[in-house]
Amino acid sequence: MTGAALAVDPSTYALFVLAAATLIATPGPDTLFVLSRGIEDRRAGLRAALGVTTGILFHTALVAIGVAAVYRTVPGAERGVRVVGGLFLLYLGVDALRSAGTDRPSPAGSGVRDGFLVNALNPQVALFFLGFLPGFAAGSAGDDGGTSIAVLGATYATLTALYLGAVAVVADGATDALRSERTGRWLDRVAGGVLLLIGAWTLIG
Repeated sequence: MTGAALAVDPSTYALFVLAAATLIATPGPDTLFVLSRGIEDRRAGLRAALGVTTGILFHTALVAIGVAAVYRTVPGAERGVRVVGGLFLLYLGVDALRSAGTDRPSPAGSGVRDGFLVNALNPQVALFFLGFLPGFAAGSAGDDGGTSIAVLGATYATLTALYLGAVAVVADGATDALRSERTGRWLDRVAGGVLLLIGAWTLIG
């Protein structure tokens, strides 16, 4: 990352890392989603964190090639994606509540997929990156700053992976001390409730 970061002015890059770390540490839908999965199981939380990180790289690519601008130019595009994302989160919440207290392991890939979709189906993330990344990439090497945007997006994704990975581990460690059949059922219900709240939050916008 150090060599690639030379595509961005060092002082600008340092400022970006500081700003990104502050924003990432601010609780939002991604953090709450990973927390809900971490409550269930450490591996599930880490898979969710990986999925969210992949979603960030997806949004970075959209900004770099200009697709993210569609959210600003096409009427209804942002709202449409928001509704799909909100409904998907509500589905995850209902599913978590229905399976509360049961030992129903899910395929390893599903956690990554769900984390990716939670992030990728949030148009607010695309709009945020559309304004955030180019601002720091302005004036950098390259005709359109595409390389700098890729570097900044990869940096943001790396910081996100570290932070959300820690969230998953801490959530699992905290619930281990309370783990029992009864508390496990309630923790699963809490996780499902969190997902429902995130879904409603996304729909309302």
